[in-house]
Amino acid sequence: MADDHAARGSARTGGIGDPARRGRASGRKARFAIVAVVAALLIAFSYVATRAAYDPAAEFATATIGRGDIEEVVTALGKIQPRRFVDVGAQVSGQLTRIHVQPGDQVKAGDLLAEIDPRVQAAKVDADRAQLDLLKAQLAEAQAQAEYADGEFRRQMQLKRENAARDDVLAMARRDRRVGASRVDAIRAQIQQAESTLRADEAQLGYTRIFSPMDGTVVSVDARAGQTINANYSAPILMRIADLSTLTVWTQVSEADVTRLRDGMALYFTTLGYADRRWTGTLRQILPAPVKPLSAGGTDQSGSAGAPAQPAANGVVLYTALFDVPNPEGELRPEMSAQVFFIARVAKDAIVAPMAALTRAGTTPGLYSARVVVGDRIEERPVRIGIHDRFHAEILSGLSAGDRVVTGPQPGTGRSSLIGFRL
Repeated sequence: MADDHAARGSARTGGIGDPARRGRASGRKARFAIVAVVAALLIAFSYVATRAAYDPAAEFATATIGRGDIEEVVTALGKIQPRRFVDVGAQVSGQLTRIHVQPGDQVKAGDLLAEIDPRVQAAKVDADRAQLDLLKAQLAEAQAQAEYADGEFRRQMQLKRENAARDDVLAMARRDRRVGASRVDAIRAQIQQAESTLRADEAQLGYTRIFSPMDGTVVSVDARAGQTINANYSAPILMRIADLSTLTVWTQVSEADVTRLRDGMALYFTTLGYADRRWTGTLRQILPAPVKPLSAGGTDQSGSAGAPAQPAANGVVLYTALFDVPNPEGELRPEMSAQVFFIARVAKDAIVAPMAALTRAGTTPGLYSARVVVGDRIEERPVRIGIHDRFHAEILSGLSAGDRVVTGPQPGTGRSSLIGFRL
């Protein structure tokens, strides 16, 4: 029995202190420590690699600040019109027998443009001449009678001095003399009236041939051969002749912007037909009141015939600004639309940033904030701007050329704002 207890005690003592078993336990602990160290190193390396590879441009759209020129402009729409033009009308009634020109023809002052049937006016002239001849014959008769009455009066006066004339006969001679002289004066007045009527009717006869009043281009013909013209109530317009070498742009400027304009300011404009070309000019005049719509005679209340006046839309008052543009090549045409830019201020070689990168800061004019990429982080800076348009702004302080600013979320990232950006 004693031997069995001794044997079991010896076995327990030998199991706990077995060297092989202790070695296996130590190996497992060493492997666990190595695995932990390796995992920690991998995590640290991954963190460092992730931090080193992070680029804000992967999440946000950015732009690099540079230098350039920027303009602050007032935009408006306008219509191109000839500066000098004449609406040629008819001054007599009748049938339009011939038109000698077509739209686009070049004419000189004095060229024959159209003819109206002259027969009615010619008949009036013939009647005036016949009436004038009749009055001249009557004048000759009246002068002969006046001379006879004057001679009879002189004889009666001589007899009176010799006391051989009766008083009643002398009185009748005096009366006949005065009547004869008055009749001569009356017929002479009638002759003057007839001559005046003849000159007017001859002028009317001349108006049946319509001549060009100026050098220029026939831009429109509003009548047709065979048409009956009635000039009794208003002068019908037959055609328009314009000098297209210099044109005027009638620009409609809102009352909110007209106070920013001044005579002599520089400007440029584009047209739909030449979208890639700019025409430059100088503001000539701002009309003191809005132009009223055209009357039936084609003249607005400002006295400018053919002015492209437009009614105010939605109660907006529009003022008219005028400027001239040379057109030596004839590229611009009347009635073309123009997008006009009046240059209010200009900054040359300025630091320029996109407006999309700027956020208004408070109510102070010109004070904004911008998010700037600095290495692997984004910082927010206060910025003060000067001249700006819808897309760019002049930077006065806060940003430098070469800075990279955030302009919005990167397309495809699913971000709708800059909330949650890394600092």
